[in-house]
Amino acid sequence: MNAKAMSPAGESSLRLRNFHITFFAIVLGMAGFSLAVQKVGGHDGKGIFPVLEVPATMLVYCTIGLFILVSLVYLAKAVKHPDAVSKEFNHPVKVNFFPLIAKVFLVLSVAYLDRDMQVSLYLWSIGTTLQFVASIVIISVWIRHTHFKIEHMTPGWFIPIVGSIIVPIAGVPHGFIEVSWFFFSVGIVFWMALFTIVLYRMMFYSPIPDRLLPTLFILFAPPAIGFIAYAKLAGLMAHGAGPDAFARILYYFSLFMFILILFKVQILAKINFYLSWWAYSFPLAAKTLATVVMFHMTADVLFKNLALFELGLLMVLILILVAVTLKAIIKAEICVED
Repeated sequence: MNAKAMSPAGESSLRLRNFHITFFAIVLGMAGFSLAVQKVGGHDGKGIFPVLEVPATMLVYCTIGLFILVSLVYLAKAVKHPDAVSKEFNHPVKVNFFPLIAKVFLVLSVAYLDRDMQVSLYLWSIGTTLQFVASIVIISVWIRHTHFKIEHMTPGWFIPIVGSIIVPIAGVPHGFIEVSWFFFSVGIVFWMALFTIVLYRMMFYSPIPDRLLPTLFILFAPPAIGFIAYAKLAGLMAHGAGPDAFARILYYFSLFMFILILFKVQILAKINFYLSWWAYSFPLAAKTLATVVMFHMTADVLFKNLALFELGLLMVLILILVAVTLKAIIKAEICVED
C-alpha cells in the first residue's frame, strides 16, 4: 500500500517513523545562529552591533522551544518505532548525528553564560555528560564496525568529536579547567586524524553524494571552535594577551577552509534540498564567533568587518534554510523514506 492510499493515522505513523535524527541539525543551526547574533550584539550594549542584543534573546527562546519540540517528536518515534531508531544508529552516516543533542546543550550553555550562570552550568553539565557518553559509544562503534567503508566517510564524521572541543568554552568560566583540557585534547586530536582520512577519501575515491555535499561546510567548524576553546583555556581573552601562535594557526586554517568552500558554492547551489542543507548553518555560526573573538583580542577593524560580513551571510542563509524547509514540509517532501 502506498502513502497516498493510507489512512491519515497510517500516514502520520509513517512520517513519524521517518523523522530522522538529522532534524537536530536544524536545532543546532538555530542555536549557533542565536549565539552568533548574541556575541555580535554583545552584552550590556558593548558589542560590535548592540542593536542585536534584544533579537538575540528572542532567538535563544525560539531555539529552546524548537529543541523541546524536536526532542519530543523524536522521543515519540523512539517509543513507537524503536527499530527505526536502531536502524539509524547502525547507519554509517546517521550514527554520527546522534551527538547533535549534546552539542545543542553545550551551545546553549555558552549562550547562557551572560544570562544565568546557574542555568548555564546545568546545561553544560548535561551536554558534557552526553558528549562523553556519545564519544565513548560512537568511537567504539567506529573501532569495531563490520560494515563501514571509506566511501561512507564525510565531514559529518567530525560531529561526534566537535562537541568535545565546545566543552571548554563554557567549562572554563565554570571553573572546570582540567575537565575542559581533557575534552579539548580528545576533540582536537581526533579532528586532526579524521581530517586526514576525509581528505584521503575525497582525493582518491568517488565524489561525496549530493545529499551529503553540505557537510563540506563542517570542514572549517572544528578549527574555528578549537580557536575559541583554546583562547579560553590559555587565558588569551582574560589576560588581553592577544592570540598566540597556536591560536593563529587554528583561526587562519579555519579562514582558509571557509574561503575554499565559498569557491564551491556554485556546485552546492545546484543540489536538491535535503535536511543536510542545515549543515551549512552551525559551521558558519562557529566561524562568525571565532572572528568576533579574534576582533576582541586584536582590536583590528578588519576582523570587525569580517565578523559583520559573516553574520550577514549567516542571516541570509538561515532565512533561506527556514523558507525551503517550510516549503518541503508543506509539500510533504521530508519525513520520507531515504
